[in-house]
Amino acid sequence: MKRRHFAALAAATLAVASLAAPAAFAQERTTRIWVGFPPGGSADVIARLLADKLRVSLNQNVIVENKPGAAGRVVLGELKRAAPDGQTLVLSPSGALVIAPHLYSNLPYDPIKDFTPVSRLVTFDFAVTTGPGAPQGDLKSVLAWMKANPAKASYGTSGAGTVPHFAGLLLSQVAGVPITHIAYRGGAPAAQDLIGGQIPLMVDTASETIEHHKAGKVRILAVTGEQRNRALPDVPTLKEIGINTSADAFFGLYAPAGTPVEAVNRIDRAVAEALKDPVIQEKIYGFGLVPNHAPAAELAAMQAAHLKRWEGPIKASGYKAE
Repeated sequence: MKRRHFAALAAATLAVASLAAPAAFAQERTTRIWVGFPPGGSADVIARLLADKLRVSLNQNVIVENKPGAAGRVVLGELKRAAPDGQTLVLSPSGALVIAPHLYSNLPYDPIKDFTPVSRLVTFDFAVTTGPGAPQGDLKSVLAWMKANPAKASYGTSGAGTVPHFAGLLLSQVAGVPITHIAYRGGAPAAQDLIGGQIPLMVDTASETIEHHKAGKVRILAVTGEQRNRALPDVPTLKEIGINTSADAFFGLYAPAGTPVEAVNRIDRAVAEALKDPVIQEKIYGFGLVPNHAPAAELAAMQAAHLKRWEGPIKASGYKAE
């Protein structure tokens, strides 16, 4: 009798252990989301919002690691060398994948062959902002002032070879006003010079200037998207004010090439669910970005389209990366 009781107890214990093992194993695994920019920027904030949700939905540790350098190109070079096991991801802005390939002959990665797209996270446009270094008025009057004062005509961005760099270049070309590009090491220092009057114009994500705009320190005069920005409903698009050009971008989540489809789908489902959270959505909208999930295939298609779209304007610009 005792022998039968012990056997039954042992069997029950093994059954419970076998059910608990996957959960315990999952908790021991760690997914790393690498961000190629310093803490505090929009990419970093989105990664941390996601990580908080993915810890629960994936039932494992999820940590964010900042690996800044070369406008996100350094971290993509590291991702290329990471194990394709679904445990290492990069949250990347589109510029490093669709602009950089047209500028650098020695990129440490191939934007198509070296990565597995996982999820598109957000889409966004850019804000064209003026400060005390430019006269009051709408964008067309500021551009007219620049045309009359070519020595003062400049625009700042978060860096050379970025989407804002070429969005500003398109604005200059279409408006017929030569404007000198000034590259900064990030959007924050560019915004400070805009506020200080050292530069008259800035083109960058709305997140860099939206709070300064609300405080009256700078003025966002236009956005570069096809539609008005939800965070700036009173600000027109470039096309609405008669400047026939537009520019947009996206953040995507990528894994190394060769990552199993099962792992990609598992992460993508968790990301899609996280982006439905109203709290996360409002925080993303607050940055002037749009939560806009799409699965791997759609992210890959969007990347390919943007890669093709920017080839002509970049070649026509004559810009050469150093």
